Amino acid sequence: MTQAISRQLFVLPALALAAAGALAQTPSVYYICPGNVFTNTLSAKEAEAKGCKAREAQQPTTIAGPKPRPVAGNASGPKTDRIESAEQRTRDSDARRILEAELRRAEEQLEALRRDFNNGEPERRGDESRNAQRYVDRVAEMKAAITRQEADIAAIKRELAKLPA
Repeated sequence: MTQAISRQLFVLPALALAAAGALAQTPSVYYICPGNVFTNTLSAKEAEAKGCKAREAQQPTTIAGPKPRPVAGNASGPKTDRIESAEQRTRDSDARRILEAELRRAEEQLEALRRDFNNGEPERRGDESRNAQRYVDRVAEMKAAITRQEADIAAIKRELAKLPA
């Protein structure tokens, strides 16, 4: 009995492989039916009854992509992108000078915004005397502008702290 089971276990995969090989050798057929419908689920009789035309499926065409180009090497050896320390010090001092000027301008703008804001009670404009909502909106915009300016100043100070002294 065990021989019969082992023979079945051997025969079944062999049959499956043979069937797969037969399917791979026969070209697959699909049908083009009226209404521009493409299908491969019909039998030949059903396709003929519906007026479908049989077509043989072909393997898709594959085209190899371009080969990667080799990286051109430097014959004189590896080139370093290092800059000299004197030039780096010059760049750092220029960056510091630019950031300090930006910081001064930002602080002056913040001071002007705070002066206009007047601790949350800026002077009313002519068009705001009749429309209280315009005044409230302008106060909210001023407060947001002050918050943004304070964040900008903090960012400039962080950048300054990164630079060598």
